[in-house]
Amino acid sequence: MSKNKIAIIGAGSIVFCSTILNDLFNVPELNGFEIALMSPTMPKIVRMVNYAEKIIQKSGLKTTVYATTDRRDALKGARYVILMYQIGGVEAFRMDYEIPLKYGVDQCIADSLGPGGVFRLLRTAGVMKSIDDDMRELCPDAHVLNYVNPMGAVCTYLGRYTHMKSVGLCHGVQTTMDLIAGYTEVPKDQIDFVAAGINHMAWFLKLEHEGRDLYPLLRERIEKAEYYMNEKVRGEVMRHGGYFMTESTGHLSEYLPWFRKNKKALDTYCDMPDFGGASGAYYKFTKSIAEKYAVTDVFALESGNLEARSKEYCSYIIEAMESGRPFKFNGNVLNRGYIKNLPDDACVEVPVFADRLGLHPTVIGKLPSHLAAMNLSNISVQSLAAEAAHEADPERAFWAIAMDPLTSAVLTLKEIREMVGELFEAEAQWLPEFAGKGLRKLHAVSIPEGTVPADVPVDPALAINSRFGKL
Repeated sequence: MSKNKIAIIGAGSIVFCSTILNDLFNVPELNGFEIALMSPTMPKIVRMVNYAEKIIQKSGLKTTVYATTDRRDALKGARYVILMYQIGGVEAFRMDYEIPLKYGVDQCIADSLGPGGVFRLLRTAGVMKSIDDDMRELCPDAHVLNYVNPMGAVCTYLGRYTHMKSVGLCHGVQTTMDLIAGYTEVPKDQIDFVAAGINHMAWFLKLEHEGRDLYPLLRERIEKAEYYMNEKVRGEVMRHGGYFMTESTGHLSEYLPWFRKNKKALDTYCDMPDFGGASGAYYKFTKSIAEKYAVTDVFALESGNLEARSKEYCSYIIEAMESGRPFKFNGNVLNRGYIKNLPDDACVEVPVFADRLGLHPTVIGKLPSHLAAMNLSNISVQSLAAEAAHEADPERAFWAIAMDPLTSAVLTLKEIREMVGELFEAEAQWLPEFAGKGLRKLHAVSIPEGTVPADVPVDPALAINSRFGKL
């Protein structure tokens, strides 16, 4: 295995891939590495290479970057593999949002849980399996840093059904810490915290500044209208449950049954624009970005200067593993007793330490039981979705969506089956593993007027009337 190669799979993501590349160029230990940018088509990654080479030349780096549409070529000899692809693009995302909305399931984000999250996993898993097969041959010892959503379900799938040494990365903790720092008026780098749970629903179990608990101040601020209105769902959950969580109001509103199930709930808790709860906020944002970059060459405006590193964990983890300098981050891994009251085969998000010896997740113990209960409602969906993807089982996919907290608060089983069937038909081109495996169609049972109920067999020994007569 090469000691100096990084493969980025799905490198056509103009905004995100360019951010990760800039971060990697900031790490002295990676100067001289070879970085392979892989995407199914060349135009975007050629532009990405040109962007990267301007920085390399202007900064005097020895790093090399090349583009390829051959995934096996990108993976061959890689030391690190960064995953950031999306199967089906904006068109599949549109279906994930619009078809459920037609049935009454109003999603804000639609990429992590619910109908949108489940179908994104189903489109993703087959490619993950083929990447795993290639890696076992071409780079069996490589570390995988996954950014592909739905993070919880994808990491459950990776942990259960592949051989990858993987960790899932998100920026919910970093961005929420910015908010907490602002609300408590304490510099972010001076706040000591412990966050744990699952991706997009991890809980800040401790928030301290020089030994002082910051929760009383945060709770006090959330009771004020000008703070509460910014984070109605997160604020409401903290007001009732005592703990703040790691994703926006728009995200959390989908993961629990109380905030998007009807117009009254939406008007009360999800009335802020964009990720404050607006319907289809993430799909509409993604669509607008795609349309913009289709006609605008953003790289033409780049100066070639090396910018400051972003908040993304990726480059810091690789730096720690190359340099031996430890780095602490929140990562998504298969639970191995790290959180005692969540299943061992579930994906959990816990503090992880990276160093030259690898990744070392932290044992948290037990979550407060009500927080674990909320996590478990999402784990049920992620677990069923991972099984459905592994077995290419449409019935298991149906049950994953049927157990989704938002969907189950809005629809009957019959309506869910109809919706899932329509999603399978609409997205068939991205679901080759499910070809010929249609969802069963169940028709409503008609009960003609005057129908007499069938006799119900009763064991006489158990019937109260048989011993005591009618009361």
